[in-house]
Amino acid sequence: MTKIAYFECPMGIAGDMCLGALVDLGVPLDYLIAQLDNLRISEEYRLKADKVRKNGQIATKINVLLLAEAENRHHHGENLHHHHHHDQVRHLPEIEAIIIDAKLPQKATEWSLAIFRQLAVAEGTVHGIPPEKVHFHEVGATDAIVDIVGTCLGLDWLGIEKFYCSPMPTGGGTVRAAHGRLSVPVPAVLKLWELRRVPVYSNGIDRELVTPTGAAIATTLATSFGAPPAMVLKKIGLGAGTLDLTMPNLLRLWVGDTREKGIDTETVAVLETQIDDTDSQVIAYTLEELLANGALDVFTQAIVMKKSRSGILLTVICPPDKMAICQEIIFRETTTLGIRQRTQSRSILAREIQQVETVYGTVGIKIARWENTVVKIQPEYEDCAKLARESRQSLSFIRQTALNAWYRQ
Repeated sequence: MTKIAYFECPMGIAGDMCLGALVDLGVPLDYLIAQLDNLRISEEYRLKADKVRKNGQIATKINVLLLAEAENRHHHGENLHHHHHHDQVRHLPEIEAIIIDAKLPQKATEWSLAIFRQLAVAEGTVHGIPPEKVHFHEVGATDAIVDIVGTCLGLDWLGIEKFYCSPMPTGGGTVRAAHGRLSVPVPAVLKLWELRRVPVYSNGIDRELVTPTGAAIATTLATSFGAPPAMVLKKIGLGAGTLDLTMPNLLRLWVGDTREKGIDTETVAVLETQIDDTDSQVIAYTLEELLANGALDVFTQAIVMKKSRSGILLTVICPPDKMAICQEIIFRETTTLGIRQRTQSRSILAREIQQVETVYGTVGIKIARWENTVVKIQPEYEDCAKLARESRQSLSFIRQTALNAWYRQ
């Protein structure tokens, strides 16, 4: 079984919300503090966890108290409020060195580096500079490191192996940042969504709901974005945000296992359209183009459409990040004016391709396993067809020869 996590963020996602959800799930705060101390920046902040109530629901709120900012505001008679902090500026190479030198658990280190790199790429693209030159203003330097590395430490502590995420709300309004007042979503968040083709929508709340840190965590770790994957749900953690809104300002982090041993799950996009006036050769070409551009499966069915006209139902199954290119191909190559789309979870057996040598040449054998037991063995059609043509043998004979070679091997 695979341990999986699902970020459900109808009210957005931020780094402190991720940390709160993890502590709510049982990750010890003392463990996070001890591991984060290895970053050697503990003199810059304090980590605090509280139980709070959001619209009647109890959740965990994590505060990263920035000591320099607190001291500065104390001298000016201000209350401590942690949000967009600009005094401390670090660049990507310095942050990467801090994380690497901390000697954290391997997965936590790899995930943290990947998230910061993703964030730097997005910020660099927005500002027209290389990722290494990015000033981490909007996300802050210290609190971003604590939020991102702390989240990765918590996910590693829980033993999460695969990540999924819901669609994200756009929010609205404006927010003050290092470069002045910006529209929400801020440019870095928009760029992160664009890079991963994240499905977004408006929930009618004009506030900043998704921060650059939260977007970077989700877009780096999540395999796909959509409905919850099939799982045996074990626990849900609630991480509270700072805002008080008409809806509970919570991130819900689902943790569970895949439903069956030996079966993995993944989220796929399903595209469908009816076509009644496109040449059959064009349809054949369209199917080839879809498969060449990442579709997992493509098929047609004969149907009777309105006015009793004969037509076909074209169905495409593809990874969510290939949905846009598949729709483009369908619109470009066929006469359809509309495409239906939905996301679904599908269960898949673990599989691999093994190469076997026969007297006629090499054939790939697709092996599918249930737990550690081989349950399906299938020679690759293209390999067998090629050898059948070259040797003037029947396709069935080549297939059986390949299977015999695999069993001997």
